[in-house]
Amino acid sequence: MPDGEAIVASGLVRQFRKGPRAVDGIDLSVSYGEIYGFLGPNGAGKSTTVHMLTTLLPPTSGQASVAGFDIVHQGRQVRTVIGAALQEAALDPILTGREHLLLQATLQGLPKPKRVQRADELLTRVGLTEAADRRISGYSGGMKRRLDLALALVHGPRILFLDEPTTGLDLQSRTALWEEVARLAREEGITVFLTTQYLEEADALAHRVGIIDHGHIVAEDTPERLKAEIGSPTVEVVPVEHDQAELLRGTLEQFGTPVSADGTVTVQLPGGEAQLAELVRALDAASLHVASLTLHQPTLDDVFLAKTGRKLEGAADEEPEEAPADGGKRGRRGR
Repeated sequence: MPDGEAIVASGLVRQFRKGPRAVDGIDLSVSYGEIYGFLGPNGAGKSTTVHMLTTLLPPTSGQASVAGFDIVHQGRQVRTVIGAALQEAALDPILTGREHLLLQATLQGLPKPKRVQRADELLTRVGLTEAADRRISGYSGGMKRRLDLALALVHGPRILFLDEPTTGLDLQSRTALWEEVARLAREEGITVFLTTQYLEEADALAHRVGIIDHGHIVAEDTPERLKAEIGSPTVEVVPVEHDQAELLRGTLEQFGTPVSADGTVTVQLPGGEAQLAELVRALDAASLHVASLTLHQPTLDDVFLAKTGRKLEGAADEEPEEAPADGGKRGRRGR
């Protein structure tokens, strides 16, 4: 892999005229081959950061480089090494999926003999072979997002920017995209900068996560370490007989301070999952019969709540949309 970092930003700021600072002095670095999850709610500054790093928007102040190229002074070089699939795919409803890929290959300067080969390869990779010669007007939302990913990969970029690529998709389409993104990093060494509102998406894919809120990065580390900062897992125990709640509390006190609510007793396990077997043995020794025993691991939602004082809202509450295209009236693509 190349020397240095794939993406570096220092004191990066973007302030819109008569508006607040959408991005307020962020510092970050992303290694080659890494999937970096940029997590935050709507309006946090995620897309503005991506627009600056992909040279679509100049920063107000600060510096950043992508693949060693300055985003302000070497924009053309930046664009040759990146691919980008932004929030809204700019697709022509009267063209087919294959025609989009052939057009993109032509614009990227691929030799004519390689265009068809590359288009076929990418259609297979994103699972659109059977729909390759259908017009985009008949594509579902998930199919359009997969085609947009393929278009971003036509010229073989070293760094891929994905701005909320699965928003509005059903679980099956979302999982398919996750698998392809993970494969790109694992097998091809592509660096992925992924913005998302989905906690499970960042947890499943990202090697490291940066949490942005109101233009500031409020936390950054691996998902495991961020969750470990919040605390150890908890066990929630419900006794078969409600009058055994006090006995249950006494038994669980050896692990920590139990908390009772509505017949349920909850205790934190400072030793983590390893203490679960010990807890079960303690219940058995006390002849306590339980109706249910549930282990709760800290989540990125807990991390976000601890760092910002509120839960992450937005995409997780949206209904997925898999209806056919609405005429392709989409925002611009940044490539």
